[in-house]
Amino acid sequence: MNYKSIYLLLFLCFFFPSFVFANVIPDQSAQQISDFSLVGYEEKGKKSWDISGRSADIFTEVVKLKDVNGNLYGKDEDVNLTAKKGDFNKEDGKVSLKEDVVITTSQGARLTTDSMDWDRKNQVVTTKDRVNIDKDNINIVGIGAHGEPGLNRMALNKDVRVDINPLGPEDSIDDLVIKDRVIITCDGPMEVDYAKNIASFNINVRVERPDIIIYSDKMDIYFTAQDKGSKSIKTAESMAGSIDRIVASGNVRIVRGDNVSYSQEAVYTAQDKRIVLNGRPKLVFYSMEEFKNASFGD
Repeated sequence: MNYKSIYLLLFLCFFFPSFVFANVIPDQSAQQISDFSLVGYEEKGKKSWDISGRSADIFTEVVKLKDVNGNLYGKDEDVNLTAKKGDFNKEDGKVSLKEDVVITTSQGARLTTDSMDWDRKNQVVTTKDRVNIDKDNINIVGIGAHGEPGLNRMALNKDVRVDINPLGPEDSIDDLVIKDRVIITCDGPMEVDYAKNIASFNINVRVERPDIIIYSDKMDIYFTAQDKGSKSIKTAESMAGSIDRIVASGNVRIVRGDNVSYSQEAVYTAQDKRIVLNGRPKLVFYSMEEFKNASFGD
């Protein structure tokens, strides 16, 4: 090295120290390790959760993981969470999952989305992205969601669509089972509680079946659960397999063929296959056959 080169280097170091050292000294703020894993236990020593990654960059407050795999071990159900990337906050234990996020449960439920925040301590998962939830014969799609990691109670924020697919003959136990595909849409929010066997839809609700379309501001669908063995675990199949009743409220409009009815409330009961209209019902008939099972309230 000649004197001019040495002089130029000293000049740069003196007048532009941040420029020089940012390019010649590597970042020492993170430790890189492979096969990272953490495990949590209950008071009695039983494993309650774990999280692992193929590789990890460990910073002061956050551990950045690749190929994330997390598990929650419950009394009746286990939950697995996977993603391509994840940030584990060492202080509060929260995990931010990114890219190809998948939640699966031991009872067969599956959720997919692009990102998910997992609050392990409070047992809550949240996302602002589009979600797709499959649980037996029910498919739910919407934008934004929060609920339990086990997917037994979930709320979707907006642009919700629910497809309840017909059960096969081998699954049909009575006359109440769903034999035709049911499509339900709403602006949202929408909440589903598999433990209580109810799904609630809000704002611009539309229910479509081959023989009828129902519009309303709000709708609650109640299901009759089927017993599934000695443990009586209620799954989406048992909940969706048998509709008990549908309660539509607020600007209700029911379309059957060419006939239309208007009311403030409509209650459909599957046991007798009747619709009761309440709240000053108004009907426009073109065919009496279409409304032979309708009853009218106040």
